[in-house]
Amino acid sequence: MAYDYEYFKKAVFDLTAINLNAYKQQQMKRRIDTLISKNGVKEYDKYLQLLKTDQARFEEFVNYLTINVSEFYRNPEQWHILDKEVIPELIGKFGKNLKIWSAACSTGDEPYSLVMALSRHLPLSQIKIVATDIDKQVIAKAKTGLYGEKSLAGVPDDLKQKYFTKIGPSYQISQEIKDRVEFKQHNLLKDDYPTDCHLIVCRNVLIYFTEEAKIEVYKKFARSLKSGGILFIGSTEQIIIYKEIGYERKNSFFYLKP
Repeated sequence: MAYDYEYFKKAVFDLTAINLNAYKQQQMKRRIDTLISKNGVKEYDKYLQLLKTDQARFEEFVNYLTINVSEFYRNPEQWHILDKEVIPELIGKFGKNLKIWSAACSTGDEPYSLVMALSRHLPLSQIKIVATDIDKQVIAKAKTGLYGEKSLAGVPDDLKQKYFTKIGPSYQISQEIKDRVEFKQHNLLKDDYPTDCHLIVCRNVLIYFTEEAKIEVYKKFARSLKSGGILFIGSTEQIIIYKEIGYERKNSFFYLKP
């Protein structure tokens, strides 16, 4: 079985460019085995054949593989720091045309939250977020901009009233917020990174990566930031060797490139 899974990982990389070696093996293998069983297949090679011949199954696999748990203003106390300290500091250093990257943006909750947070400091016309994710299905969902009530629990009331319209049990985010975000497909483990960023936000994603893959991504983020730029990570994460890879720590979840 171990040999079969090793073969499967190589075949998946050839098929999708997703490197399963970068994920914690026990956790990822369990997820994949569950999905294979759900599709009524018992062997890796037969499931691979299904992925190659059935586009719907292929997209289901990529969506299932890339763990998408997201919500607006997740961990509100951290967004409070972003609003009161980080954004004013960045505007003070770099002016109003900030280059911001929301990496592994999932269903769009995070980049849209960034636009709303920035709207307290800048006109919407001056805000632009580049948002990337490996999964084109979640990018499509993000572009639709329709969310359940639970996703909006952390949104400040004034912003919720201003930028969301209730449609049945769901909420549609306004077009003026959507217009400030450019979505692109991107693989953190393989593709080139943007350069000269003032703020990079990547939260609660790298916890699924191996330590080696995490460090490599954090190093690439450091190279992507301008001096004085900031990396904002998730509440489940920390960068132990931040000094060695080019950061100063502002507080638990914000790291500065000197």
